Order: sequence, then structure tokens, then C-alpha cells
Amino acid sequence: MIQFLETASSAGAGNIVTLVLPMIIVIIFMYLILYIPQKRQEKKDTQMRNSIDVGDEVTTIGGIVGRVASIKDDTFVLETTSDRVKIRFRRSAISSVEKLDMGNAKDAKEDAGKKKDTSALKK
Repeated sequence: MIQFLETASSAGAGNIVTLVLPMIIVIIFMYLILYIPQKRQEKKDTQMRNSIDVGDEVTTIGGIVGRVASIKDDTFVLETTSDRVKIRFRRSAISSVEKLDMGNAKDAKEDAGKKKDTSALKK
């Protein structure tokens, strides 16, 4: 009778391991596939929202597009149209940011001016 109890308890321990091990593997898999990439994306979004400057073109999560007119702690003012309509938003409402790049715009103007000068010389 004691031998029967010993074999039953050892079979039960092996059975528990076979039930728990797949659950542990699924939890680890879900952590690696879902949680880690989500945290990386949250860090990128936070960095993007904290990097806005006055003059940047911003799209909000509601689809409003405009230029940043001013920035305060957790809010910014968005200038939406040529009529200078200004709306105040929280930084968390930013969907995407297009940086204002003054260096490349200046180079493009200089290149355009050089092309005009050379075309005038050809005539």
C-alpha cells in the first residue's frame, strides 16, 4: 500500500509540472512579444513629445495640423490656419512632429539663387 502512495505522489508531481510549464512559457512569450515592444514605443513617443520646439509642424491625435506657437510645462499652443487660429493642447495629444529645419531651407534658397544667376548669365 505504501508503494502505491509513493507512485501516485510522484506521478502527481510530474503531472503538475507538465500543466504549469506550458503556462509559464506562454506568460514569458506574451511578455517578450507584447510588453517589451510596447514599452519601447512609449519611450519613443515620450521623447518625440518632449522634443517639440516653437515652429515645428504637429499633428494631433484628433487630426488637427498646425505649427507650435508657444510651449508651457505640459501644454502647447497650436496655430492652425493662416487666420492664426490658436488652440491649446496637452503634449499627450501629439500624434506626430515634423521638425522645422532652418539649415536645409537656407541651403535650398541659396541653391535656387545660384540657379537663377547662372540662367541670367546664359542669356
